[in-house]
Formats: sequence, C-alpha cells, structure tokens
Amino acid sequence: MNKPFSQACENNKGPILAVLQQYLSDTQDVLEVGSGTGQHSVHFATHLTHLQWYTSDRPINHAGILQWLDDAKLSNLHSPLTLDLNHDWPVEKVEAIYTANTLHIVSWSLVEQFFAGVKKHLAPAGILCIYGPFKYQGQFTSDSNQRFDEFLKQQDSQSGIRDVELIIKLAQQAGLTLLSDNQMPANNQLLVFKHLV
Repeated sequence: MNKPFSQACENNKGPILAVLQQYLSDTQDVLEVGSGTGQHSVHFATHLTHLQWYTSDRPINHAGILQWLDDAKLSNLHSPLTLDLNHDWPVEKVEAIYTANTLHIVSWSLVEQFFAGVKKHLAPAGILCIYGPFKYQGQFTSDSNQRFDEFLKQQDSQSGIRDVELIIKLAQQAGLTLLSDNQMPANNQLLVFKHLV
C-alpha cells in the first residue's frame, strides 16, 4: 500500500512551518485536528523537535497517517488519536491546536463544534493555528477559490469556504483573540489565535 500523498501539503509545509516556528517556540505539545495524510505532522515534528506532536483524525485516515509516522520514526510524533467533531475530544488540555484545510470541508455546525472543543481543551495562553482558504467581507480572494467553493458545495451543500469574520467571531466567543493573519501559498491564510482564559 502506497502512502497517501498530497501535493498541496508539499507546497505549503515550508511557509506554514515558518509561522509555527514563530508562535510555538515556547510550546510543549500540539494537537493536530484532522491530520489527513500525515505529511504535515512529519514535517513539523521533524523541525519542531521541542514539541510533542499529537496527530488525530477519523479512523478511516489512521492507516495512512501511521505509514508516514512509521517511516519517520520520530520520538516526538504520536500515533493518531480518534477525533470526530461530533464527539468528545480524546485529550484534556493542550498548549496548542493546529488544523489545516478542515473548516471548509465540514459543515458549519461542526465548525461551531470545533471551537467548542478549542474552548474546552486549549490551555490558558494556548495557541490556535488554522490554515485554509477564507472569504473577506463576503468576497473570495481569487477566482480559483470561488471555483473551489462551488466544487465543495456540489460535493456537500453544508461545506464551503468560510467568512473570516465569522471564524474570528467564533474564536472570540471561545475566549481567543487573533494574533495574526498570515498570507500563504495558493490563496490560503494561516490564522493564529491566543486563548485568553
């Protein structure tokens, strides 16, 4: 069985790492929500050796993640936890939470569930990093993002590229404040929040 591979992960891992290095320098552990192929987790754990990196996803993706982890053999990279936004999270408190390309895939109710989980499990002064495409004041940042949004809605009417203002509002309701909005490759952003409570 070949390892799952995402070209997008290869393209964006460097720019994302540069931001994570800036904001997670004093952090001890990170929960990655929706580890997907596992590529990001290996790259980040390789370069952020002070961090314990905890992967998570629905069970359907665990085998692929484990292939990447088994090949990497990193002592600070941990086997995937079962995390479904419909259910309780398998952690207590973590110092940071990272998620990439998830909020436009799941339904809006699960986006709300995600932030409920962040509020409950992110430690005081903890960092939340969200990577993906967003709309600003209701406008797409590129024609390709608009086409991508149409594609997403054809697959699932509940999915779609989110308004960044609504994401920031949910974050504020969960006790977080926006530290930075970083422009990323291919018309994506990396939002960094800090938990104030």
